[in-house]
Amino acid sequence: HVQLVESGGGSVQDGGSLKLSCVASEKIAGSYCLAWFRQVPGKEREGVVGLDDDGSTTYADFAKGRFTVSLDNAKNTVYLQMNSLKPGDTAIYYCAADRALTWLLEADAYHSWGQGTQVTVS
Repeated sequence: HVQLVESGGGSVQDGGSLKLSCVASEKIAGSYCLAWFRQVPGKEREGVVGLDDDGSTTYADFAKGRFTVSLDNAKNTVYLQMNSLKPGDTAIYYCAADRALTWLLEADAYHSWGQGTQVTVS
């Protein structure tokens, strides 16, 4: 499986912004479906945005208009730009990858996961 490493988490104030990065160990553009998930202790992992291998995207309702996913093919890196952050966005954020998925925001579909990065909004 492809290896994934996230970074960019931190603590921000209500209304602030953060940009998360997820570096993959191999070429991902056109080969893998990618997604960002988040998880709060005691709750299930929640899909934030999915990026299909054809470049199409699927955003969770709470992410629309605030979060943006992008892919740097040369760096094998997927980003999550998060604006207008709210305390309810506090969670550990994970990136995930797998091949040929139908449901991009279904956590159980993914076999490759990063270690997660903490985002705290206060």
